[in-house]
Amino acid sequence: MVGRQRTRTEGAPSQGIREDGACLIVPVRVTPRARRNALALEGETLRAWLTAPPVEGAANAALLALLAERLGLPKRAVTLLRGETSREKLVAIEGISAEQFKKRLIFSS
Repeated sequence: MVGRQRTRTEGAPSQGIREDGACLIVPVRVTPRARRNALALEGETLRAWLTAPPVEGAANAALLALLAERLGLPKRAVTLLRGETSREKLVAIEGISAEQFKKRLIFSS
């Protein structure tokens, strides 16, 4: 039996930043155990460098807290939709538009 070859985009979020009702859906690429916490928008994907290790959900919790802090939103407004054990994640953010998201990221840096 021949194994299935993995394509480069497999497992990665298929779409960029998009609004879905009252939520903003954001694909995120996470790098755990970084020197510092940082966020950067690369095209339609958010890059996140986190000091937290990818152990027992520490990096996921750090990602959600960092996003809430930088965007000026309560922590409950930011939830992880997909990618609990992956570097490629999908995050839902309530109460913010795509335009506001991009502006707040730029000014929070």
